Amino acid sequence: MTKKAVLFDLDDTLLWDERSIKEAFEATCMEAARVVDVDPEKLEEAVRMEARALYETYDFYPFTKMIGINPFEGLWGDFKAGDLVDFRKMQEIVPTYRKDAWTNGLKKLGVDHAELGAKLAELFPAERRQRPIIYEETYAVLEQLKGKYKLLLLTNGSPDLQQEKLSGVPTLASYFDHIVISGQFGEGKPKASIFQYAMEQLQITADEGVMVGDKLTTDILGANGVGMDSVWLNRHHATRNDEIIPTYEIENLNELLRILAEQS
Repeated sequence: MTKKAVLFDLDDTLLWDERSIKEAFEATCMEAARVVDVDPEKLEEAVRMEARALYETYDFYPFTKMIGINPFEGLWGDFKAGDLVDFRKMQEIVPTYRKDAWTNGLKKLGVDHAELGAKLAELFPAERRQRPIIYEETYAVLEQLKGKYKLLLLTNGSPDLQQEKLSGVPTLASYFDHIVISGQFGEGKPKASIFQYAMEQLQITADEGVMVGDKLTTDILGANGVGMDSVWLNRHHATRNDEIIPTYEIENLNELLRILAEQS
């Protein structure tokens, strides 16, 4: 059937969030290395490990998995928006979480320096906010699709953090007819409910839409679950098993144009 709408994931589909986080870690860890004798790469590895471990101890952790907020977003997000009670828990705890993650990372390398840990915890969010990086082909592809298809951004995450990411590239949101954020809706991908809600906003049936995203376990699984065609954006040539099978697989967003043209 001819497609009427394209649903896009945000992080690491249109925005290069992985690179933004990586560069923020590199800059922050280099600052640490100017103060104490640590290897920046080893510090990054240690802080990532400590952040993941600490994040999983909080009672809001199941909520973050469901909404789609990863430990590294916890290292720079404020979580002041959103009506759900777990956002208030996150808002209260994340300042301590950040300090502990960085302080524990330093300790793992033999550096007991709580003051530096607190400084790095404040530096990392600033470094991340300076890096709103978008993929080279994002705007060109959206420009080709705008006006020919209804476009919807379907992103997991907290309302204020996802909005801040969009504000960092202020022209991006204007391409979309609708923006659906899991933290506002109350459930995240791959839940069928959020895909059904997105289709209601677009006024389409499942076979009239296509979901484009980089994560098999959220974007592709969710689309498959409601009977919608799915396009897995596999930029890094990851190997998949046959548990979650996308309708299409591409390495670059430009390839999406060909897929849509074949269905018109």
